[in-house]
Amino acid sequence: MNVGAILAGFGSAICFAVGSALEQSAAKREPIPRTLDPRLILRLARRPRWLLGWVPEGAGTGLQAYALSSAPLALIEPLLISGLFMAIPLAATLNRRRVYRRDFGVVALGGAGLVAFLIAAHPRPGVSEPSRAAWLGVALWAGPALVVCLTTAWRSSGAMRGALLGVATGLLYGLGASLLKTVTAQLARDPAGVFLRPELYALAVVGGFAVVLNQHAFQSGRIAVPLTAITIVDPFAGVLIGVTAFQESLATGWVSITVQVIGVLAMAGGIWFAAKTPKPQPS
Repeated sequence: MNVGAILAGFGSAICFAVGSALEQSAAKREPIPRTLDPRLILRLARRPRWLLGWVPEGAGTGLQAYALSSAPLALIEPLLISGLFMAIPLAATLNRRRVYRRDFGVVALGGAGLVAFLIAAHPRPGVSEPSRAAWLGVALWAGPALVVCLTTAWRSSGAMRGALLGVATGLLYGLGASLLKTVTAQLARDPAGVFLRPELYALAVVGGFAVVLNQHAFQSGRIAVPLTAITIVDPFAGVLIGVTAFQESLATGWVSITVQVIGVLAMAGGIWFAAKTPKPQPS
């Protein structure tokens, strides 16, 4: 057991919880636009609390990178989910709202589904750099999924909007992590040539879009709604991209497949129940 990776995983969870709570409390103070407005980031950049939130976010990213480099995804992701149980009461305090016990149940359901899926799937490594055709295959399913989430989100409101934007954000974060994996491999092989590879610029676009979507998601509903969706969809999308682009393989025994299906249903149920929770009343 890698004690250092486990401690880094817990530390990352705490950092992400603090950063997300600070960012969400600032985003909630901005008016909710009817369409995707990148200028939201500029308005938030004038709020000290939002800027402060990026300090623990940066520390959490570094700890997460170290943890994932030293231990498998199936071990580290459950540790990251634990941070949600800290983010919920912290965000409620910052927003001066009551804590809903149902939010903890939603996180527990979705988190348990993710843990079960990762353990049963047991992803095994594939190639380090996918082909152009492989990336096109990812675009063929990720693009429509993103469009459906966004178009449905703009027609929704409240927690449902936050959940849909959270799913879209998690999908982009998963894609960004996969692009970062490719860029890192290219950087190790040819540091100068990495600037000629389209993955680097795709990473910048995907990462920037994900940050904008994340803040829009934080504006809708309590933090448990979008953050549950983001935390679950991010690694799940990473696994799907690993299979479709990086030629990673999953366990295929009937027991493993059954548990994977149950895990996916639990993840979907967690996000669905989060979107259906009643609107909080001001304290």
